[in-house]
Amino acid sequence: MTLPGTQSARMALDARPEWRNQRRIAIKIGSALLTDSETGTLKKAWLEAIGDDVAELKAQGREVILVSSGAIALGRRALGLAPGALKLEEAQASAAVGQVTLAHAYQTVFRERGITTAQILVTPGDTEERRRYLNARSTIATLLKLGAVPVVNENDTVATAEIRYGDNDRLAARVATMMTADCLVLLSDIDGLYTAPPAKNTDAQHIEVVTQITPEIEAMAGDAGTELSRGGMVTKITAAKLAVSAGTHMVIASGKELHPLRALANGAPCTWFLASANPVAARKRWIAGTLEPKGVVLIDDGAARALRSGRSLLPAGVTGVSGAFERGEAVIIRDGHGCEIGRGLIAYSAEEAARIAGRSSHEIEATLGYAGRAALIHRDDLALLHDLD
Repeated sequence: MTLPGTQSARMALDARPEWRNQRRIAIKIGSALLTDSETGTLKKAWLEAIGDDVAELKAQGREVILVSSGAIALGRRALGLAPGALKLEEAQASAAVGQVTLAHAYQTVFRERGITTAQILVTPGDTEERRRYLNARSTIATLLKLGAVPVVNENDTVATAEIRYGDNDRLAARVATMMTADCLVLLSDIDGLYTAPPAKNTDAQHIEVVTQITPEIEAMAGDAGTELSRGGMVTKITAAKLAVSAGTHMVIASGKELHPLRALANGAPCTWFLASANPVAARKRWIAGTLEPKGVVLIDDGAARALRSGRSLLPAGVTGVSGAFERGEAVIIRDGHGCEIGRGLIAYSAEEAARIAGRSSHEIEATLGYAGRAALIHRDDLALLHDLD
């Protein structure tokens, strides 16, 4: 059907090649899909099928990031906690137990398919505070480069009610945008967005493609969750806003059957939320136009040429530093003539950057007393003015 902010089913089918051509894909897996609500155990056959699907994607040259719930659901049953709402300390204890089981399950399934997995536990600060954001982004990027599949979950063992995401839909969107993923897949117990909650309204119609998240689209979302799933469609719409604003396409697809990713590639019913720009361009606009610069880095002509050819900014090309900035904050980059050529997120504080300016990257450890990053500003954290024209 066609509504304001949506397009027809024909365009949904046209969007499927976009899914098949995406290089970096983030996939969110909810507790209700991964665990049996009656026994509190993993659905092994379902996890095996996801392992097959991810292996197929990697064989096609894709990079895959999983954002997985399930730790609390697994841990609470192992600890013998009764059904119903958990106290904060009970949820944290459940997460501590369940994380071990969950990580081992993923490791076992993917190792059988020749794939290395890594557990990444994050809090909102890791994806929202720029100093920690750089660490998290760098770690996950390195894992992907080495062929591993990062399995991300919120660090429920230390997060309090005031400093947590609260649902993995939003966490998945933050991780996808942080990693400039091309596509975010939210596997759900429903095959997409409907004009009304279909369980309550038999006249509800399925929406295939959303090109703009209007108030009418938001009004279509129900807010029903389950004991295992904290969010409903409302949190998925929130995740879609985060994703598409950063240039990442998002799709809500059913994960109830085996091989849901294979089904998605083959045209299974779903709802696509399409971004108007690619994630790299959106990220560069964010760095160049949204963040307030805290300082200035002066560079020589050789460094300016290197940046324009797609390289990172190394300390050796820096001739001066001014301002009061901390690691992860935005700075202006000026060439030898004083002209601004771009902006970036810097990997060192102002004091550290001044100390290593003009030095080889091999001298960083001897100068600062620790082995920091080779690049002062990595090319992924850099937005040059000519890139934005």
